[in-house]
Amino acid sequence: MSFSESPDQDKQNHDMVAQKEQILKQILSPDARMRLNNIKMVKPELSDLVEQYLIGMASQGKMNSQINDNQLKQILLSIQQPKRDFKINRI
Repeated sequence: MSFSESPDQDKQNHDMVAQKEQILKQILSPDARMRLNNIKMVKPELSDLVEQYLIGMASQGKMNSQINDNQLKQILLSIQQPKRDFKINRI
């Protein structure tokens, strides 16, 4: 808890995080949830983007079933920025 947050704001943040985790438990398979947690440790900004995307899709009713690990991989590939390849020609 930072000094600028009141106890009410801290409780609201905690409630929002708990609600987000509950939604993700419903829409992700255990393997996909594990992969997303691993990504969160390495690239938290990418994890946040994926979580927002998944929650948005679920709230719009565009998900028919749970997302499995392979589907999550495809979502991650589509969200990630393409890597730039540099080619150096020596003369």
